[in-house]
Amino acid sequence: MTTNTDNYNGALQQPLRSGFSATSTAADVISGIDLHGKTAIVTGGYAGIGLETVKTLVNAGAAVWVPARDPEKAAKNLRGVQNVTVRTMDLMDPDSINQFADECLAAGQPLHLLINNAGIMWVPLRRDSRGIESQLATNHLGHFQLTARLWPALKKANGARVVNVSSFGHQMAPFHFDDPNFEQRAYETLQGYGQSKTANNLFTVELDHRGKSFGVRAYSLHPGSINGTDLGREAPVELFRQMGMCDDDGHILPEVAAKLKTIPQGAATTIWCATSPLLNGIGGVYCEDADVAGLDTGNIAHRYDDPATQRGVQPYSLDAENARRLWALSEQMTGIAFPVR
Repeated sequence: MTTNTDNYNGALQQPLRSGFSATSTAADVISGIDLHGKTAIVTGGYAGIGLETVKTLVNAGAAVWVPARDPEKAAKNLRGVQNVTVRTMDLMDPDSINQFADECLAAGQPLHLLINNAGIMWVPLRRDSRGIESQLATNHLGHFQLTARLWPALKKANGARVVNVSSFGHQMAPFHFDDPNFEQRAYETLQGYGQSKTANNLFTVELDHRGKSFGVRAYSLHPGSINGTDLGREAPVELFRQMGMCDDDGHILPEVAAKLKTIPQGAATTIWCATSPLLNGIGGVYCEDADVAGLDTGNIAHRYDDPATQRGVQPYSLDAENARRLWALSEQMTGIAFPVR
């Protein structure tokens, strides 16, 4: 399937029957794909599914840059992985994003894959130096700024992909344009997370719309519910109890654990979005289980204790007007002009 149609309002949200599933691994989906001569950047590429993503890309021949808030931890976790460059960057620090981008651009290489993987969740109310709520700053605005700054290298690739790791969590909240920083409403951490993941989807739709004529396509995805990542490190146990995922002592229920993805399975959809030839000519789509997801029109009964029901994409996170509006707001909030030309 090849098309120049935008995914505005979910026009392309149809599964492609990729042949993969929730149990497919990153190694499965990249089998037979050669990335020698390709350069990739993976934010958060030193823990969880990010680390697995880096290893998979390197094994396929890519050279990978890993910007890290904690470069010592990154160097330790990536020890023995060849063809990786670790540099310092904090997504809540605009100056560090600019510094990292300047270093990448100075290398003069085309950037074939930008995988915006890093993210935070279940955090208390924190703000960056600009007063921006931390989940919005980290999960969306930092990546918006990074993508904007790296645009010349993406364009130079003559065929690049930007992959934004979103989440089923976008279903928790639309983007709150009137109060994105919780200045007029009570802070709820999952509302903050949900709107930041909705932002990932809207950014993907608009970036693909603007970038495709320059050979840059964009994708967002839900990696799945995964065992063994750092994402819930600050989450109060009570939250997991309310979601029916753990017992009174905070231990994950065996029947829930059995349904969670492994880290190699959790990285599969990222790798599929980054490399699958099935996506040539298609962009702006939200993916899950190594395929394009279907639209959630209210006919799916979601349960947090059953990851198989956590599927589908909300139309509000693909809305054309919201996508354009978020782009303008993101430029305003970051002070970064991102003219795609």
